[in-house]
Parts: sequence; C-alpha cells; structure tokens
Amino acid sequence: MNNATASQTLPLAGKTALVTGGSRSIGAAIAKRLAADGAQVAFTYNGSPKLAEDTAAAIESAGGRALMIQANAANPDAVRGSIAKTVETFGALDILVNNAGIASPIPLEETRFEDYQAMLAVNVTGVFVATQEAVRHMKEDGRIVHIGSSVTKHAGFQGLAAYGLTKGAVAGFNRSLVHELGPRGITVNTVHPGPVNTDMNPADGEIAKMLTSSIPLGRYGETNEIASLVAFLVSPQASFITGADILADGGLTS
Repeated sequence: MNNATASQTLPLAGKTALVTGGSRSIGAAIAKRLAADGAQVAFTYNGSPKLAEDTAAAIESAGGRALMIQANAANPDAVRGSIAKTVETFGALDILVNNAGIASPIPLEETRFEDYQAMLAVNVTGVFVATQEAVRHMKEDGRIVHIGSSVTKHAGFQGLAAYGLTKGAVAGFNRSLVHELGPRGITVNTVHPGPVNTDMNPADGEIAKMLTSSIPLGRYGETNEIASLVAFLVSPQASFITGADILADGGLTS
C-alpha cells in the first residue's frame, strides 16, 4: 500500500483540527493523536514555546502537518485570531477541541476575585469565544469537543469551588449547543477527565496520594487515554453522538 492510499484509510484524513492549549499534557496528546489519525492540526499555546515546538516537531516528524499559534485563551481577540490563522493556513476548520484551562485549588474564602476572574476568562469565556468563532467556518460533519472535569460530578477535596463552577458552565454550554448545531450536522460533546498523570498533577504527587485509593481502577489515567476518547468523538464512527457528557475517570465518580 502506498502512502497516498494509506492516508485515505485514516479516519481524519482531509480534516483540519484546532486544539486550544495544545502544547502540553492532555492538549499535546490530543494534538498528536488527531495528527496520527490524519488531520492537519493547529494548536494554541501561551507561556510554553519550547513545549509547543516539541509538540509540533513530534507531529511533523511522524509525517503530519502542525501549526503552532501563540494565543492567550483569556484574550477573546487572540482566540478569534487563532481561528482565523487556522482557516487562513489550512483552508478549513472541521474540528475544535476546547482544551485550554487553568485551575487554582484554593479554599473559597481565600480565593481572590482576580483568581476567579482568570479562571472564568480561560475556562468559560475562552470556550465560548472559540466555539462561536469556529462554527462560523464549520460545515456539516463538524466536530466540537470540550474538555471538562470529573470535578463537576465529584470534587474529592476542598479548594475546587471556583474551578468546578467554570467546568459546570462548560457542561451546560455543551447541552445548549446541541440544539443549535445539530440541525447543521455539527456534533458537540464534553469529555470529563478524572485524575490524569500530567506535569500539573503527577501520579506520584500529593493530590494523587489523596485520590488514588478512591479510584476503582487503582491508578491515574494517562494523557493518551483521554486523547483516544477525543479521537473517537471527532471520527466518523461517532457521527450519532452529540450532547454527551463522558466521564473518563477510572470509576472515581461511580
């Protein structure tokens, strides 16, 4: 089988994806997986240019096409610009993965209003603006996936009130979008990861010591496991799945 024939068998061949916050951890794993499945992938980053370069290099060394875009997810103009740059470079936008997010585990009474506003700007407003702008370019069979959090079902420990509020907003946004975008053939789903082994929340860290015993599978998830779920949801095989809130948490919330 030649390369051209092989590429046609990939589930996302001919598709263009944008992953927000795609330079590290779950976002990088998603960007790499979508590229491996045949998509040309743009991804945004903010404060980690070296990690963004590493992600782009990994995609390109595997034969994919990558576009790294510096864009602060808290800045609506930057978010809109990332959509425009993706369409300008690749000529289309078929898949949006709203992955960019921040968390500050601080007890409610100690949470500064500016910390809350920062989370709201990235986790809610950034998602709204990216989605609003992306659907202007999407055709039938478009795919949107939000990365939420199992915190919306089970917080597990204190200090997550503001973060849980923002992720709960994303889940509500998802359900409302179903009725607006369904008639256009665009699906929209939310993946809610539980504890995942990342640089911000390592499987051998202090939080893991509190949570792992409560996870029925007895371990943290891996970023590639979240990426595999996202890859399925944006594939043709998931064309009848929309409005779903899918937990990937090792049974933590069961």
